[in-house]
Amino acid sequence: MTAWVLRAAVLAAVVTTLRVLLGFVMDSWPTHGTFWRAGCLLVIVAVVVAWGVRDGRSGDDGLTVRWLVVGFVAGIVSSAVCWTLDQVPGIELGDAGLLYELTSAASFILLLVFLPAMVGVAFGHSRRTASPAIESEYATAS
Repeated sequence: MTAWVLRAAVLAAVVTTLRVLLGFVMDSWPTHGTFWRAGCLLVIVAVVVAWGVRDGRSGDDGLTVRWLVVGFVAGIVSSAVCWTLDQVPGIELGDAGLLYELTSAASFILLLVFLPAMVGVAFGHSRRTASPAIESEYATAS
């Protein structure tokens, strides 16, 4: 399985699971919605940043395009699954239409994945240790 497929599948599952849990919590405690929504956003951002830092430290090339594709696929898949689950009686996810889910919600999830991933990649790149070949090159130049 390629790297972006694994990331997209895991993040789509995380987003879908959190949206379903948020739907159940909002049904039970509607007055605490702001707290639970912020908590779900923080969980998603934390997972994405951690994975981005890991990628940044690995030194792979093409991480920008990889994470853009991951965000796109995770957004479309999680939005389609959430719309399907919203059609099931007993699961309340906000009654958004299919067009809204596949455009606006998917775009929000794309940005929610892509931007924190780039922050994580940049942080990972800055924390990456120099390779031994580069260190030896600097040692001989002095």
